[in-house]
Amino acid sequence: MSKALVTGGAGFIGSNVVKLLVEEGYDTVVLDNLSSGYQQNLEALAKARFVGGDIRNGDLVSKLMDGVNVVFHLAAAVGNLRSIEQPIEDSDVNVIGTVRVLEAARKAGVKKVVFSSSAAIFGEVKHLPIREDHPLDPESPYGASKMAAEKLCLAYSRLYEFEVACLRYFNVYGVNQRYDAYGNVIPIFAHRLLHGQPLVIFGDGQQTRDFVNVRDVARANILAATTNGASGAFNIASGTSTTINSLVDILREIHGDRLAVEHAPPRKGEVRDSCADISAARKNLGFEPAVDIKQGLSEYVDWVKLEMRSL
Repeated sequence: MSKALVTGGAGFIGSNVVKLLVEEGYDTVVLDNLSSGYQQNLEALAKARFVGGDIRNGDLVSKLMDGVNVVFHLAAAVGNLRSIEQPIEDSDVNVIGTVRVLEAARKAGVKKVVFSSSAAIFGEVKHLPIREDHPLDPESPYGASKMAAEKLCLAYSRLYEFEVACLRYFNVYGVNQRYDAYGNVIPIFAHRLLHGQPLVIFGDGQQTRDFVNVRDVARANILAATTNGASGAFNIASGTSTTINSLVDILREIHGDRLAVEHAPPRKGEVRDSCADISAARKNLGFEPAVDIKQGLSEYVDWVKLEMRSL
């Protein structure tokens, strides 16, 4: 049986990765300080062992590497706006924390690291669709710290004898994604929709995003871990673009209500358009997104309703 360590495994994406690992028979250890994760995300996953702690604790991370075959490194300080307000914390977690994980993996002889990167490293788009060789020009401390962490991962993979796959996530949404004023547009919209509040669109609503369901992202992580020779950077997205106005239309169709919409000025640090070229992930990982946005949004809104009833 393969043994996996998942940093940030109680978080939104991490818990979905843990769920898939448990289903596929991995001996799974989760490390999370619960700064943005929730232990209840793991309640149904009794076979996964939870350890409370921080990736910046080098001794703890080294201890947890014992017998590990693959590391899924998802622990991070996440979000453009949060990083603008807390740039030192952002870099401390995303850069120094990543070095701690890489060093511990190297010393333990781990053969594969799957790193959760971000499309925020690209910055303002120069051309669409965005390929992996698109210029990297992050416009927030978060984008810069994720770029630095990714470069560290790729340097380690060249210097030492283990593979590192850096998965550049675009706009991930889905089950276990909780409302956060700093967070992505879908949980904010779902929260406001179900509380009878108007949806706030920043700008004209014609900005585009590449939304990808978390179930597809979790599968991409497993594919990256199990594909021999899969080392480098890969876009993980749906490969399609959706305007914010179209997102509102889909939510109207799902919810069956008239939704009030308000407009506000564009936010700093956010790109105008985004759409990924996922041909490298298709070719090298066998990745193929399977959840269309209407299906995924319907599942997510249903999950948010259940969460609201349990509060």
